[in-house]
Amino acid sequence: MKTAEFFATHTVFSLDEANTALAPKGGRLGTVERLKYHLRVGTLKLAARGVYAVVPPGAPAGRFQPAPILVASAVRPDGVFSHHSALELLGTAQSVWRQCTIYVEQRRRPLRLNGTTIRFLEHPGPMRSAANEQLGPRRGERQGRLLRTTGPERTLVEGFRRPALAGGLEELVRSASGFSTLDLDLLEKVLDGYAIANLWAAVGWFLERFQQAFYVPEKFLERLAQHRPRSSHYLERDRRGGALAARWNLILPEALARLGEPDER
Repeated sequence: MKTAEFFATHTVFSLDEANTALAPKGGRLGTVERLKYHLRVGTLKLAARGVYAVVPPGAPAGRFQPAPILVASAVRPDGVFSHHSALELLGTAQSVWRQCTIYVEQRRRPLRLNGTTIRFLEHPGPMRSAANEQLGPRRGERQGRLLRTTGPERTLVEGFRRPALAGGLEELVRSASGFSTLDLDLLEKVLDGYAIANLWAAVGWFLERFQQAFYVPEKFLERLAQHRPRSSHYLERDRRGGALAARWNLILPEALARLGEPDER
């Protein structure tokens, strides 16, 4: 593949990708020298160690900032985006979040890029089994590149599990309410995999709020309620005060409790 053609189809790429696609006579060293040339003339910018970004025509290389999600994908092409990054790729995120999260096989140190922190997280323990690791993955598009991401069901559950990674509870609920659909059977499988009472309750509360939007049968809510905490629990740890959602034994932050009204039945 010619260099210009490769740059046109790979706006952010790794050295390994370039070496495979360009296959110069000099091998890997030849690829490095070719990329160094384009760094000198301002066609490329080094985004991270071993990761390059194509500078748009006419843009100063020093000011150009590549998308952190694309950089994360180039660093770990086998990764699966999660939490707020998943909300972005699923097209429902309500705000910009200066944190990018991606599940990888081996955790590595965070990468700071353009004011955004890229966090490489280990796959959650309950999702590592052969039965659970493929629960509802999706592919999202970003600048012509298909990226793997958790689907709406896992994104919702794992957002309630670690809301700080999803931009906070309000951002999670507002964004998740924009999902076009939810697979309730799959959602139940994810919840069963985690087997955490607070998560059953949080998802139940969410589905009750948006019962009509997601066509949630009352019997499904009743089934979720059977797994709720036996006593009242705070949805957010280390936080006091709030409103009790009695059906779910959850104490919600006031702002979240006021967020919309339950669907009429």
